[in-house]
Amino acid sequence: MARAAAVTSPTPRPAPLADRSEAVLSRLQLLVTRKLDGLLQGDYAGLLPGPGSEAGESREYRPGDDVRRMDWPVTARTTTPHVRRTVADRELETWLALDLSASLDFGTGQWLKREVVVAAAAAITHLTVRGGNRIGAVIGTGGGASAPARRWRGGPPPVGPGVLTRLPARSGRKEAQGLLRAVAGTAIQPGRGDLGALIEMLNRPPRRRGVAVVVSDFLAPAEQWARPMRKLRVRHDVLAIEVVDPRELELPDVGVLPVVDPESGELHEVQTADPRLRQRYAEAATAQRATIAAALRGAGAAHLRLRTDRDWLLDMVRFVAAQRHARTRGTTR
Repeated sequence: MARAAAVTSPTPRPAPLADRSEAVLSRLQLLVTRKLDGLLQGDYAGLLPGPGSEAGESREYRPGDDVRRMDWPVTARTTTPHVRRTVADRELETWLALDLSASLDFGTGQWLKREVVVAAAAAITHLTVRGGNRIGAVIGTGGGASAPARRWRGGPPPVGPGVLTRLPARSGRKEAQGLLRAVAGTAIQPGRGDLGALIEMLNRPPRRRGVAVVVSDFLAPAEQWARPMRKLRVRHDVLAIEVVDPRELELPDVGVLPVVDPESGELHEVQTADPRLRQRYAEAATAQRATIAAALRGAGAAHLRLRTDRDWLLDMVRFVAAQRHARTRGTTR
């Protein structure tokens, strides 16, 4: 219900992101390296570092540990539940699923939602592409058939209406910058997106265990994308980044407000002076976000919410710190 965007904007916006992508990406790199590198020391400083597959030492089971890592021989010998630690793989492969459907081309805060998507992609890329680690992405601008894998080193991929595009996983900072330029230069197309199909692109073909990051507003019905998320979690550590605008949570009292659904093009006029309507809208938005959070929790994904009216980098730092603290205490959520 929270897809509507105002037809007119009260304040002029800067040039489109594609026109200033180089400057924006350079500034993002500085922000990330200055504020996150000091916090995340080590060769595998991703938001959700992969646990690895090589067997390590055993330790006693703690509430929150993954039962799939139970060390049954040690448990039988000691009669105390133990779990097997794992040694990190030499290379980490990270995949981004970036939702750039029409509902992301909206924002009433400091940023557009699509700008927060690009910023989140830049942060994850700069944190994970080191030590030979590889990073790739799939981009959705609407529902439809998938496009074959394309080279993205020279600029944005040829994305058209209803196309899901895969950018192959590569290693190296130069290749990572090319990926980010491709993401920033992707044009948002009209029409409804298919978030489930976008996530499913990370499941096929099957890939080695790694990190999967899904960045979206998750406004599509949960039944469309919840099952692919659960399937993705079977093989990968999954991080879901939810992008939210304050107008999707509550309506301001500004009288008659013309709004348009950016994906369907439907136009409505809303009388925001009615307090009961604003209350119903806020209650429906709260219920919608609770449904999204429950679906992500049921899929076993870590959940990070970024808002267009807040410091997204500060929220990301707090999330990373919380994840690190949880891991040191033996829990993952």
